[in-house]
Amino acid sequence: MARTQKRSLKEIVGEETYTVWTKMLKELVPDGRTHRLAPLIGGMLAYASSTAYKEQKNAEEGSVAYSLLAASEASDPEEAMDILGDVVESLFRDAKVKYGRVSSRGDKYSIAESAVYEFINWYSMPWEA
Repeated sequence: MARTQKRSLKEIVGEETYTVWTKMLKELVPDGRTHRLAPLIGGMLAYASSTAYKEQKNAEEGSVAYSLLAASEASDPEEAMDILGDVVESLFRDAKVKYGRVSSRGDKYSIAESAVYEFINWYSMPWEA
């Protein structure tokens, strides 16, 4: 789905919260470990999704609120990334940090993708099954 304008979590969580998030990421991401950053950002997405649900139940298709709600119901991380990836990547760009990484073995991976995975599995607790 081609998008013509920048979509941002700012429209859901507000300027103040979004500014705090970008300041946090600017400080934490450069030296942070993905396995710690991904749940943090997944929590930001869970908060934004909860806010979107409370305030914008009838969100229009293509809006950030709609994307958060649709991604929260996705079971496939790739599907969720297709729905929400541009919004998460925008968060990183606004924080002026990179979400792409390379492992010590030379494998490329994405903190943004890991964060979306954490978000869609936010309530998954296999030990409770």
